[in-house]
Amino acid sequence: MINRNVRGHRANIVVITGLSGAGKSTAAKAFEDLGYYCVDNVPPVLLPKIIEVVTEARGDDARIAVGVDVRGAEFLPDLSRVLEELRGGKNDVQVLFLDAADDALLRRFSETRRVHPVAARGAKEAIRKERGILSPLREMSDAVIDTSQMSVHQLRDTLVRRFRRKGGRGLQVSLVSFGYRYGIPTEADMVVDVRFLPNPNFVASLRRFSGLDRRVREYVFAGRIAKSFMRRLTGMLHFLIPLYRKEGKAYFTLGVGCTGGRHRSVAVAVALGNILGKEDGTVVVTHRDLARSSLSAKGAR
Repeated sequence: MINRNVRGHRANIVVITGLSGAGKSTAAKAFEDLGYYCVDNVPPVLLPKIIEVVTEARGDDARIAVGVDVRGAEFLPDLSRVLEELRGGKNDVQVLFLDAADDALLRRFSETRRVHPVAARGAKEAIRKERGILSPLREMSDAVIDTSQMSVHQLRDTLVRRFRRKGGRGLQVSLVSFGYRYGIPTEADMVVDVRFLPNPNFVASLRRFSGLDRRVREYVFAGRIAKSFMRRLTGMLHFLIPLYRKEGKAYFTLGVGCTGGRHRSVAVAVALGNILGKEDGTVVVTHRDLARSSLSAKGAR
């Protein structure tokens, strides 16, 4: 029996199913990026326990994507009953069926040289048998997506647009200050070099402080060039971030670099975080090299 009231929490559950080669692996990765807890090839009778454990841990944030397909054909007769019970509780349950034309599936199996999971004399016969086995799942599905003409990117974009949480942003923006002497952050999607800005290291009264200090930031942004730079940089980010979000990008990391990663890059990252964070709560600011640059703060930059 299903515990329908796990501390009053409601789970959002998506069952991913469909034909082999139609894009279930791509779909699973898209749901992971959307924050779903993903499990694959699970016997339906185990779903209630998995949902109970995840909702207990995540509460109202529980979103679960479950892969069910022909590899577990012997368990499929249980799925309809389990889904009916889950829907009888507080859970929001959707069944997503990924389909594709036979010629597209044959081409994909030929290109990847994968073996079809259904034993048959050739891939064409295996696809025919699989359609028969999965036809009940297709009939009970809430959404059928034909991926015949889709690239993996187009499928991902379709799923992100459809299943992104209402009111959610779907994109985490990270600002990372760093020092060029320690190397460029490997995770950065874009890097901005701010070594042209006034350097507080050459001001005796400011040298020992970092860009976290208000006095250092005031010094860095005092000039006309610094103000113009920040205005243009924030304008560019205001232009790009909505486009990245629309494209379905899950993460965007901007690296902001100065020589040592202590003064100018920190000041700019803090300022950007304050500006963008007021508009988008998913902005995270980190200062990669601030600790080690502090050890050599008295040295020349």
